[in-house]
Amino acid sequence: MHTVFRIGEVRKIHNNHALYHVDLRLTSDDDSQLHELTDFIRKEVSGTGWRRMGKLLLKIGQFDKAEELYMALLEQASDDSDTAHVNHQLGFLKNDQGQYEEAVAFYEQSLKIYRKTLPEDHPSLAPTYNNIAAVYNNMGDYSKALEFYEKSHKIKEKALPSNHPDLATSYSNIGQVYNNMGDYSKALEFYEKSHKIYEKALPSNHPSLAISYGRIGQVYSNMGDYSKALEFYEKSHKIFEKALPSDHPDLATSYSNIGLVYNNMGDYSKALEFYEKALKIREKALPSKR
Repeated sequence: MHTVFRIGEVRKIHNNHALYHVDLRLTSDDDSQLHELTDFIRKEVSGTGWRRMGKLLLKIGQFDKAEELYMALLEQASDDSDTAHVNHQLGFLKNDQGQYEEAVAFYEQSLKIYRKTLPEDHPSLAPTYNNIAAVYNNMGDYSKALEFYEKSHKIKEKALPSNHPDLATSYSNIGQVYNNMGDYSKALEFYEKSHKIYEKALPSNHPSLAISYGRIGQVYSNMGDYSKALEFYEKSHKIFEKALPSDHPDLATSYSNIGLVYNNMGDYSKALEFYEKALKIREKALPSKR
């Protein structure tokens, strides 16, 4: 185990300057909480060495440090496998930063390297196709997003059983693109395919089912079928009420969605009731401006 300290007392030692005294206590190798923490990190962040460090930095939102590390690793890459991996991670990073053109460039460089040794439909390429599609979707280039999501989906259809949750996610991604394009009948088709898998694979109170119901509700709302939208938003909301604490932001979003449907239906008193419920949660959850 490397040297790890617990933070004890923290006290300010100068009124006019940001100077603090921090009491650090050395942990022992047999500290149960420390082992619990490190086991959790190992499960959450795969890989070894610098690869794990890079993923950890991305996971905690330290994008500048992650980029610095990955650029150094790119210069030191000893083979195509390392170069492809680092380019892929830089693509992920740039997408999270909203730098979509750079993200696509890194992902496509990674894909180009992988394609030297792998056929176009190799299972290892599905995540890269999927990530490129997500960037194009964020950019609003829906035809390109659809192209790459479908490439990813075809691979998953061959490699996975028909009720695998990853297939449900894949159908949902394609549905989202059609929804963004305004092709609501196609969006509904793919969201329903996704939902059928979730219903078989997940318990009835699973949050992923709630999200799936919500997506279908959104499409019906976009189509102007407000009674169906309300039906699915309410199914989603019931799961969230059971699965989440009463002040969770996702519950606020759920109340707001139902309020929007009532507003569109012209039932303004019901709309107000749900908007106010959403507002109460957000007032508790969000910091107040002074």
